[in-house]
Amino acid sequence: MKKKPLLSFWQLWNMSFGYIGIQFGFALQNSNLSRIFETLGAKQDEIPALWIAAPLSGLIIQPIIGYMSDRTWNRLGRRKPYFLTGAILASSALLILPNSPALWVAAGMLWMLDASINITMEPMRAFVGDMLSDEQRTQGFAMQTFFIGAASIVGSMLPYLITNIAGISNTAPEGIIPPSVRFAFYTGGIIYICAVLWTIFTVKEYSPEEQAAFEGHETEAAAKEGDELILNTKKYYTSGFIYLIAGIIATIIIYYGSWDKALYILSIGVGAYGILKLVTAQFYVGGSRTGLVEIIYDMDNMPGAMKQLSLITVLTWFALFAMWIYSTSAITSTKYNMKVDKAVVDTMRSNIQSVLSRPAIADSTKKQFETLQEDIKEIDKYRPNDNPVRISVNLSNHYADSTNTVFSATNKMELKRVQKEYNDGADWVGVLNSVYNGVAALIAFLLPVIARRMTRVKTHFVCLLLGGLGFISIYFFGSPKLLIISMIGIGIAWAGLLTFPYAILSSVVPQKKMGVYMGMFNYFVVIPQILAAAILGLLVRTAFNGNSIYALVLGGISMIIAGILMLFVKDEKDKV
Repeated sequence: MKKKPLLSFWQLWNMSFGYIGIQFGFALQNSNLSRIFETLGAKQDEIPALWIAAPLSGLIIQPIIGYMSDRTWNRLGRRKPYFLTGAILASSALLILPNSPALWVAAGMLWMLDASINITMEPMRAFVGDMLSDEQRTQGFAMQTFFIGAASIVGSMLPYLITNIAGISNTAPEGIIPPSVRFAFYTGGIIYICAVLWTIFTVKEYSPEEQAAFEGHETEAAAKEGDELILNTKKYYTSGFIYLIAGIIATIIIYYGSWDKALYILSIGVGAYGILKLVTAQFYVGGSRTGLVEIIYDMDNMPGAMKQLSLITVLTWFALFAMWIYSTSAITSTKYNMKVDKAVVDTMRSNIQSVLSRPAIADSTKKQFETLQEDIKEIDKYRPNDNPVRISVNLSNHYADSTNTVFSATNKMELKRVQKEYNDGADWVGVLNSVYNGVAALIAFLLPVIARRMTRVKTHFVCLLLGGLGFISIYFFGSPKLLIISMIGIGIAWAGLLTFPYAILSSVVPQKKMGVYMGMFNYFVVIPQILAAAILGLLVRTAFNGNSIYALVLGGISMIIAGILMLFVKDEKDKV
């Protein structure tokens, strides 16, 4: 069996350069899509439903694209046709999306953008496993981590830079997306296609014959394909019915319990997996050995280390989604002074009740004041005896408005102070996000060196431990500036989780199924996203008494548990 040649630094650079484009797409999407939806008339409670494209696209598309790319070889190569297809579609979506004339068009373009990013991204992760020997894979994924961190910073800041450097306006008439956002998306579309083309033209893939010579004949269950597959159809029928019934029962419980709608994705997904197992067994009996049969077989026969990494990944990404959902709320409410005298809140309550009790009230006004009333109810529920008492930015924005006559000039000055505190805090959260991405980009090159001394498993344990402590420290640090220390720990964990799980995974899965298993691994990134959106809101409202800072503490505990579990991972091709 031949050994893959070691690649130079610049060869590793070229191989992962396309990730700049992918991350620009993600950064522009994550930073601006809610703003675009709201501009086009989406209501606040509709935005999460519009964002559901991301997890659904990843769940469905990545394993299919992975399976297809494992079996592709043409003039462009094995993975490159998918790089190019995804890049063309994603760049087109980035150019069209900011010109959407209506909300439904923007929502459709988001689905196209996210699906296209997935088409590019999954084969690009498998590409590292294809091109590098085991001893260089940590370096290869670390290079991707560097590009992810660096591109995240620039991509997120792009509208700001376009406004402040190019002088392009960041405001527009109602219903029109600001020019700065449009030009940011145009720039991102160009960068996306150019970065991916750079990787396509500067890196030559190994042919199937060369890969076979490098890897030899793999015999573990996960490597079997075609006529080698042996399915216990009785077991598949039984487990299929169990999954189907469990999914139906869970869906009914979610419906009658009025639980978060995001949980439907999980319950329906469990039921759908049961149906797929039943269909797979039927296809197998009918003589089929490829396509769906092979994908479901592969899912059931994941290597042992991949199963271990799946739980670790769920716990780790749960922590990150907790931060992305609640960091602004947690930091502004605890590190910045958003409190006013209780008498101000009493006046707000009286005014809201007065307006809502009018016999004739416009629907828009009614909805506006009902939202304000919910904020007052939150104060009454969680902070009834506080004085001064923390208020929401929604209340301060409404009553500090120059056209509002409820409060005196002195009280309005106090409410404007609360506005400024919130906006200063929200701006600082943006800075903190840049800090952890910057740390990840810088430390990425150190991780392979440390891993050679400590092993990948132990190095990732340390990364996750530091990240978990970083999350928990947010609760204890009083000064916003000290949160930079927290973000350093989180940045180290971010670098680790973008590097080590994929490096280990690429070492334990069969080479000829690198794509499909990389795609399946994405399930364990999507599942915690759904769980975080559904469960954390319930916990904040009940167990945490409205204090979102505890969601970050819970995220830290989750990440530390993931780190401990990491110590039990077998970083080798071995059944656990």
